[in-house]
Amino acid sequence: MVIYGVALLAICTLVGAFVGDLLGIVLGVESNVGGVGVGMLLLVLIVDALKKRGKLELKSQEGLNFWSSMYIPIVVAMSAQQNVVAAVKGGPLALIAGAGVVAVSFLLVPILSKIGQKQRSTEQVTPEYREEPVR
Repeated sequence: MVIYGVALLAICTLVGAFVGDLLGIVLGVESNVGGVGVGMLLLVLIVDALKKRGKLELKSQEGLNFWSSMYIPIVVAMSAQQNVVAAVKGGPLALIAGAGVVAVSFLLVPILSKIGQKQRSTEQVTPEYREEPVR
């Protein structure tokens, strides 16, 4: 049901916020560190695991797809709360880390697309096909 998508999103968001706050405490920063990312990753992993086990009906999958796409504006809104000016004034490490993450992401796109193409090509092979012996 569609309501499961809302519940799962809420649980992942709350767990992500909790983990992000714990990371902030451990790192000595008075802020949530990566909580939104943890929540999003958790949502993706749980949905994938449920799909593989066949535990999601089509309506549930549609609801989860909708709420997964709604998670992106949440990430943008939470990122807008961060004090970017203070981070940049604090030193070049924030800029270097940001540029490094973007560069690595760009480098991983072709690699991940090749992996996805290989998986699709192996799934398209039909094992039922057999040639009849010539008599």
